[in-house]
Amino acid sequence: MIFVDACFKKDVAYTPIWMMRQAGRYLNEYMVVRNEAGGFLNLCKDYKKAATVTLQPVEILGVDAAILFSDILVVPLEMGMDLEFVKGEGPVFKNPIKTINDLNKLDIEQGVKNLDYVYDTIKCVRENLAYEKALIGFCGAPWTVATYMIEGAGTKTYAKCKKLLYQNPEFLHQILNLVTQATKIYLENQIKAGVNAVQIFDSWAGALEEGAFFEFSFKYILEICDYLKAKYPQIPIIVFPKGISGFLEKIDGNFDVFGVDWSTPMELAANKLSHKFTLQGNMEPCRLYSKTAIKEGVLNILEVMKGRSHIFNLGHGILPDIPVENAKYLINLVHELSVK
Repeated sequence: MIFVDACFKKDVAYTPIWMMRQAGRYLNEYMVVRNEAGGFLNLCKDYKKAATVTLQPVEILGVDAAILFSDILVVPLEMGMDLEFVKGEGPVFKNPIKTINDLNKLDIEQGVKNLDYVYDTIKCVRENLAYEKALIGFCGAPWTVATYMIEGAGTKTYAKCKKLLYQNPEFLHQILNLVTQATKIYLENQIKAGVNAVQIFDSWAGALEEGAFFEFSFKYILEICDYLKAKYPQIPIIVFPKGISGFLEKIDGNFDVFGVDWSTPMELAANKLSHKFTLQGNMEPCRLYSKTAIKEGVLNILEVMKGRSHIFNLGHGILPDIPVENAKYLINLVHELSVK
């Protein structure tokens, strides 16, 4: 698989490409299946439909890897939290974590068992995905998942989480530890079900100052990586901590690929990290509104990454109103221009 080879810094014939949120609302075919399912969570839990939308970008766009269709919050959901996706608001937990009693109600063992629909989706996708195409599993980083569990929804200030971080760090560490233990088993089960790589999304890493990031976020990411690498060294691990360009030189760990967000200059990331990791990214998603902007972005990134191990991706998720024609143009252009 060219994607897996690139993860491990092996020579590849061209730069592989996939896109975050590639199974999504910009595809009419996705919307048909989602509407049939009757909503986002229903779609996640219907393994046949989830497998269908996982496969769509491979079939329609020709990307080099599929990524499991699911959500990072299914882990706390199945451990006992009450999750709802509210139109215009996104994910909302009706019972956010406020006390140790709230935390103690969550059941890791039962929660991981309840995620059978995710593992069934993986098996179904792998049965129907061409051998040379990789299947990526994923999870949210403990810090990012915990922010939703504590805040109860998305946030711009992270006030409840940060209040806990500075007033009661021990309790925050307890929450993070619980999420970490669940995530280890969850990713292990994804690997057993058939994924060829895993990505850890730390979407809210940039909310933390440097010291807090390494103590409350990265430490737990590395614990997950060490656990998986000890048992499954053949499975590449991608780490994507968004918004930490100020301390890239301090990043190290037992993983294979570092995902670069679009706000981080690719040249900076290459200079700081490409000797350690394959880099993934990092085109600005809004460039997909214009073929001229796409070509400029592709040429710039490929030039920076010439002679370095690289997986092409957007620097965040593809937006819902991107023309499918432009997404196809991006995939084809990367393949064409990166041929060795």
